Amino acid sequence: MKYSENPRKKRTQRDYNLGFKLAVVSQVEKGDMTYKQAQKAYGIQGRSTVLVWLRKHGTLDWNKPKTRVVIIQMKETPAQKIKRLEAELSDEKLKNKVLNTMIDISDQQHGTSIRKKYLPKQSNESDNNKG
Repeated sequence: MKYSENPRKKRTQRDYNLGFKLAVVSQVEKGDMTYKQAQKAYGIQGRSTVLVWLRKHGTLDWNKPKTRVVIIQMKETPAQKIKRLEAELSDEKLKNKVLNTMIDISDQQHGTSIRKKYLPKQSNESDNNKG
């Protein structure tokens, strides 16, 4: 096999000034473009270069994991609120049923006793002796 006549030249690493980095970070954080789009648009070679800039110079907090947030409209009609609450109740009932079934299966298969055992009520005699 013959190698191509014009071998690709390796590009050297560029040093980007702080103003350029901040401009790219600003555009990505505003949502104007994704970090991959910024890499292509500005010819940034490193796959994680823009991500490093976002973590270092950006205003977003990268230390906390993302949590899923349920957005509820501020002006929810009573009918919408009832419907939403009924759906949440239905979901919770289903979760409760699944968990109870899992506990029952564990108790049967492994001989465990996961459910809390409630202590019997104390007699009134002990209450009378205190006074």
